[in-house]
Amino acid sequence: MKKNVLVLTGSPRSKGNSNTLADAFIEGLQTAGHTVERFDAGKKKIKGCIACQKCYSKDGMACIYGDDFNELAPMIERADMFVLVTPLYWFTFPAQVKTAIDKMYALMVGQRDLKIKSGLLMCCAETDDMVDFEGIVRSWELISNYLKWESPELFLVPHVNEPGDILKTDALVRAKLLAERI
Repeated sequence: MKKNVLVLTGSPRSKGNSNTLADAFIEGLQTAGHTVERFDAGKKKIKGCIACQKCYSKDGMACIYGDDFNELAPMIERADMFVLVTPLYWFTFPAQVKTAIDKMYALMVGQRDLKIKSGLLMCCAETDDMVDFEGIVRSWELISNYLKWESPELFLVPHVNEPGDILKTDALVRAKLLAERI
């Protein structure tokens, strides 16, 4: 079954390891015939949610303050699957990703029906210690459980820091193969 997949990236580095991973995964999705939309949160301007409860109350905008979340919200609504491809910052999401996730609250306030049934976390990190991924993994599990997403698999890539380090691993091949299995 072909899916509409939203790939949300978190790196502010264009040639960063997680963006390279996202490119490979998207290539695999497209090869398999899926429709893909990409949102590069690391390059967008999304302000933190202030819980004003005015979501969707002004000109149909998800956020009345007019930041780049208004570009992301319709992508979320169109998606069947949500994929987060991000670097690990201080054991969790980078701030750019966290603000995008926090603003998903607007979809709840606006009583939007989401079609997303599954999610996937793909994360790159400088660390060699897999325990360092526990914070982001636990947050992802809580988000997935709350939104009732199937999230059976994690894709964690340790020991990649400098741009291009991921090319020295098998992660890009594994990402394409995973995407083709979806």
